[in-house]
Amino acid sequence: MAGGHRPKVLNKPCILLIVIAGMERFAFKGVASNLVIYLTDVVNMSNSAAAKTVNSWCGFTSIMPLLVAPLADSLWDHYSTILAASFFYILGLASLTSTTFEWAWPVNKNISNTFMFWSLCLISLGQGGYNPSLQAFGGDQLGEEEDLPSNQTDLKTSSKRTTFFTWWYFGVCSGSLLGVSIMSYIQDTLGWSLGFAIPTMVMIASIILFSCGTRCYAFNFANDQKLDNHSPLTNITNGLKTAISRVFNCGIGESHRKVNAPELELQENQLSCQKLVGSMEPGERQSKSTCLSDNAKVTLRLLPIWTMLLLFAVIFQQPATFFTKQGMTMRRNIGTKFKIPPATLQGAITVSIIILMPFYDRVLVPCTQLITRNEKGITVLQRMGVGMVLSIIAMVIAALVEEKRLKNPSLSIFWLLPQYILLGISDIFTVVGMQEFFYGEVPVKMRTMGIALYTSVFGVGSFLSAIMIALIEVFTTRGGNQSWFSDDMMKARLDKYYWLLAILSSFSLLIYIVLCKFHKSRSDLANENDA
Repeated sequence: MAGGHRPKVLNKPCILLIVIAGMERFAFKGVASNLVIYLTDVVNMSNSAAAKTVNSWCGFTSIMPLLVAPLADSLWDHYSTILAASFFYILGLASLTSTTFEWAWPVNKNISNTFMFWSLCLISLGQGGYNPSLQAFGGDQLGEEEDLPSNQTDLKTSSKRTTFFTWWYFGVCSGSLLGVSIMSYIQDTLGWSLGFAIPTMVMIASIILFSCGTRCYAFNFANDQKLDNHSPLTNITNGLKTAISRVFNCGIGESHRKVNAPELELQENQLSCQKLVGSMEPGERQSKSTCLSDNAKVTLRLLPIWTMLLLFAVIFQQPATFFTKQGMTMRRNIGTKFKIPPATLQGAITVSIIILMPFYDRVLVPCTQLITRNEKGITVLQRMGVGMVLSIIAMVIAALVEEKRLKNPSLSIFWLLPQYILLGISDIFTVVGMQEFFYGEVPVKMRTMGIALYTSVFGVGSFLSAIMIALIEVFTTRGGNQSWFSDDMMKARLDKYYWLLAILSSFSLLIYIVLCKFHKSRSDLANENDA
């Protein structure tokens, strides 16, 4: 095979963490995929208000890792962060479940709405620490890497990393598929209480499973202190204690406090360039300032590519909002009794990913290797670009289908499948490429921040989507005209909105192509410095 052999099998800790990530996606998608229907049918929000709420919440959830990642990289470790964040995650899911009971909606709706809002915020806070730390911890299981890349080390680890991220996404998509298909059906037929309680139980089970695997994990960095082989409950308790202790024993703001050797072993020093001790010499402060400045430069270097991916993230939000509302108005009957829940069509995205991901890894990559002579078939930047093109085509198809739906109200819901499937295929290229790109382009000591940069694309994209909806509503309702997002779906003009997204994404893609020509990877920069 061109470019050397590719590792065929991931180690056991990686496989276990992929399963755990899939369980987390089941829990999250089981809530998020049908949330817009819950807000309109139970909370009685308008279509546009519900869509903006879901987009804003998804955005807040995806941007939270940027706030938590520096703490996970500098003060805590991946293991303890995962356990601490899961507490807030589960608390948020349980609180949201409680809002589905009849007694949770008293006469004063403002109190209930506020409680639901804070429940969603707890989920966002928990996921902000959980997801990037879990994925970075999974990357730790691949083995240590040198902080400064070279051609030799880059070629040695690139295939292993590509395989890991490809199958990681396969795992989370499998969990998403089950969450979307099973939970949306339960929520539509058996009720919202059971529909939100099951994801909560699955999330609890995933944390227990994560703790059970403690003895087989590789704690590669100095910040990841391996725990003793106790029971899962003991490991969870110890992990939480460790996370809390690192907040109070990190030496920040305690210039006269002495820290003993065992405490120092628990200190996380990935973003710091020195050990965290009670007193800090002026030279050490300058060293820390220089290190943080270098980390900021790394982030700024990736900012142009990051910005051009935002329109893809806006398109990424459509299946959970307007695609689902479209499906509610279309013919959904199979036979005389069964009706397809519109949110289950989101499963078409994950089905296409699950089916085509092995095809990409085992067939497409080897074939492109023969043509390009590149270790990974196509570069990471090319992989993301292909996905962006497919997402634009999906929006064009979505606009054409919506035009047809407006002319024929009895149109079958299966007409929406092509746009769902194309978005799934685009995810294989762009989303997996983004994970590998941001993980690989930051220093080893910023791995959690790298994953946070990836998730923040979708966070800011969600906020951008909400802002676009608000602005379009303002402009389209001038002079008493009907909004593009009217609650009456036969008067709404989602087709124009999809055309607008396709046009804006095309401009973004052109700028992205230009930026790629001038972008230099970490290994390229390191080679230039060596020369």
